[in-house]
Parts: sequence; C-alpha cells; structure tokens
Amino acid sequence: MTDETPAGTLLEQTVETVVRAARVFSAVTAESIAQAGAGITLPQLRVLVLASASSDLNNNAVAEALDVHISNASRICERLVQAGLLRRRHAPSDRRQVQLDLTPEGARLVAAVADHRRTIFSQTLRAMDDEEQTRLIAALDAFIGVTEARVIGRVSYTP
Repeated sequence: MTDETPAGTLLEQTVETVVRAARVFSAVTAESIAQAGAGITLPQLRVLVLASASSDLNNNAVAEALDVHISNASRICERLVQAGLLRRRHAPSDRRQVQLDLTPEGARLVAAVADHRRTIFSQTLRAMDDEEQTRLIAALDAFIGVTEARVIGRVSYTP
C-alpha cells in the first residue's frame, strides 16, 4: 500500500499482512532447504514431511496431499527414492500395496530443515518484547485454528 492508496477495509489490510507473512515463511523455508544442501524442491520436502508424519503413506496419499495427478506424485517419489531420501516397502497388511517411508538420510534432512527454521524464527522473535510475542501467539493461534479447519484437512503439510 502506498500513501496515495486508501487504507482499504480491515479484511484487505489483514489479507495483505498474511500474504506478506506467507512470503517470509516461504523465504525461510527456501533458505532452510538450501542450507540443508540436498538440492530438493518444496514439493519434495512436502513429501518427506508427509513420510515423517505418516506410517502408511503411499503414492495415492501423496497425490491427494499435493493435489497433483498420481503420475506426478509417483515421479516426485521416484526422485526421492533415487536420491536415497525415501524408500518403498510392501505394506505388512497387503503386499500389493507399496508404502513410502523416510530413509535415515531423509529423516536427517527433514530435521535439518526444521532446525534451521527454528533457529531463524528464534533469532527474529528475540527482537520482539514479551507483549508482542504474546499478541503474536494469540493471533497466529486464532488464524491456525480457522485455517486447519478449512485447509489442512484438504492439504497435509507441516514441515
């Protein structure tokens, strides 16, 4: 918004602020991926995070979570298998089903990305006083609660 532009509605201002925050979060995630040095993409990281959180992940679940065609999900997973970050195994209950899980290297990568993000956010939050942090917690908790109810059920992503 510029000085010449009217302030707009509270909703417009809030949306702009949330979009700016999303850019910051995305930039921190991109930096964290780069710091991990694995040369993976954000969708690949999403798959690794899904695998870290689910013991029964398969290509269909990946396709649904990423909202992509099953063939795209299969290609993403194949690249991760070839990189040694993900492995395929037969499901114990049905050997016709293939499950995906992290290799030790994949688990290290997910942990490294998460640790780097925590470090960056900790450094940033130290610049805020306790009252600002308390307000931020309340606002983000409210936002997360509404968003989880509407979006997270459709798209699983928690890197």
